[in-house]
Amino acid sequence: MPPRPAVLTKRTLDKDLDKITHAEDVAKHVLRRLVAPGLGLIFLGLAMLFAGVYVFDRPGAMLVVAAAALAGYMAMNIGANDVTNNVGAAVGARAMTMGQALVIAAIFEILGATIAGGEVVKTISSNLVDAVQVPPAILGWIMMAALMAAALWINLATWMNAPVSTTHAIVGAVIGAGISAVGPEPVNWRVLLEITSSWITSPLIGGLIAAGLLYLVKTLIIYRDDKIAAAKRWVPVLVAAMAGGFTAYMVLQLSPAGKFQSFTIIFIGIATGLLSWLAARPLVLAQARDLENRNSSLRVLFRLPLIGSAALLSFAHGANDVSNAVGPLSAIVHSVGVGGDAIGHPPLWVMLIGAFGISVGLLLFGPRLIRLVGEEITKLNPMRAYCVALSTAFTVIVASWLGLPVSTTHIAVGSVFGVGFFREWYTRHSKRRIAYIRRKAESFDIDEPEEPNIHETRRRYLVRRSHFMTIVAAWIVTVPVSGALAAMIYWAMFALFV
Repeated sequence: MPPRPAVLTKRTLDKDLDKITHAEDVAKHVLRRLVAPGLGLIFLGLAMLFAGVYVFDRPGAMLVVAAAALAGYMAMNIGANDVTNNVGAAVGARAMTMGQALVIAAIFEILGATIAGGEVVKTISSNLVDAVQVPPAILGWIMMAALMAAALWINLATWMNAPVSTTHAIVGAVIGAGISAVGPEPVNWRVLLEITSSWITSPLIGGLIAAGLLYLVKTLIIYRDDKIAAAKRWVPVLVAAMAGGFTAYMVLQLSPAGKFQSFTIIFIGIATGLLSWLAARPLVLAQARDLENRNSSLRVLFRLPLIGSAALLSFAHGANDVSNAVGPLSAIVHSVGVGGDAIGHPPLWVMLIGAFGISVGLLLFGPRLIRLVGEEITKLNPMRAYCVALSTAFTVIVASWLGLPVSTTHIAVGSVFGVGFFREWYTRHSKRRIAYIRRKAESFDIDEPEEPNIHETRRRYLVRRSHFMTIVAAWIVTVPVSGALAAMIYWAMFALFV
């Protein structure tokens, strides 16, 4: 027998090296999970420094700097929990990658917050609790407690993968802290009633608009014999309607009051829509070349309007929901007399903290909830996702114009449910769909499908009812929980610092 080869490795040393390697892998895994919180803390430090530059030589500077950190923390939680509604439909429909969606949402959130966010900030900062009736020092602590309570509740909800309403959280927190501090008299119950009614009506309106848009898409494009020809005709029209409506809103929002008449604004919107139609038409025609006459081909053609509607929704969300973070900060800034020309009109640096905080939270923590809205409530393709995004965007834009802090979460989820419930109804009752399926069966020489079993049809719902009940339950508890938490935090702050 030949001699056995000598063993050149030391097994004990190999085992020790393996242990070191495994320890390094574990350390990398743990450190990777700490990167996002670490970057978030860096942003909060920068927000405090940014605020300190403006108020360091004023009385009450420490209160404003601490409030800036809480506003930044609240804004990051909004980005982590709420902004997912903007791009969830587009990611769920696979029209955009996660990275593309996050970048687009971050850019347009900042633009919406800084350009068009002031009107809703006024509602949160000065209309819920009458700032005239409340001493400035007390008002500052009320808003501090509201910021901390709302941010903590949203952080907990994000950790539990629950898409709650950040608007519900901050409104409930302001009311709870206000009542605990000065009683119910300074609370503007009429404004609260208007906001509450908008919470009920806005998801219904969003769902109806989304269902109506989907009905048009199905009627004009999907259930046509030549889908590609119909899409080439109507997709540029949808892009034009989106661009024209957005432009009209921007002109109305940015121009001085009374500068443009309604007819002029409508004309500008129509002109922009026409130019957008001329620009979109060759792009759609180029995309439609060599596409087969199938529903899967329509996904390619709807990618452009879906990306545009997601960007528009991010802008609308920034305009509306930045108030949830910087509204209380704006009230604190005015209570110590260091910013703005009138109460409810925040200085630019306050808006920037909220705008960038939302985008930082989205980039660091946003992907966790995107799939719930985009994939798990009902199945979305680019056509359905476009209807959801455009419906949500226009509903939020109109609410921002009116100064109503509506819940983007409510409207987006309401639109998703509207699309899902409409699909259930349309699948069972649409004569156009039934006739289309019969023509396709005849063209392929397939036996006509039998009448579906009504019990089986009812069992196979297209909307997951469990998610519906869970989300509605989360919406219901948010206001009382955030209000009670804000009241307790205010009492603790008052005992410790006042």
